[in-house]
Amino acid sequence: MHSSTRKWVFTKISSLILIPFKIWFLINFVAIYDKDFFEVVDFFSSQLPRILFSIFVVISFIFSALTISEIFEDYLHIDKIKNVANKVLYFFAIVIPLLTILGIYNLS
Repeated sequence: MHSSTRKWVFTKISSLILIPFKIWFLINFVAIYDKDFFEVVDFFSSQLPRILFSIFVVISFIFSALTISEIFEDYLHIDKIKNVANKVLYFFAIVIPLLTILGIYNLS
């Protein structure tokens, strides 16, 4: 399979997987929106919300990295800049979810 085809397939699969996670997140976000800090920490102290939110963050960053990478492919015409931009993008697509997940697991 060609790499651009593989990217397209992964983008479509990750977007489909994100749908139920977005619904779950929006429902729970509305539920904890006007709560105080300790109630939000209490929500994320439960195991199921931690796991679901961690999966949501990872899949969201994979999806966003794939789509932003496609924008780089379309609009950056200098290969060196395109390669650096993609490497920086993928670095942050790994680091930011890891820091977010570590922060959530260190709340309690």
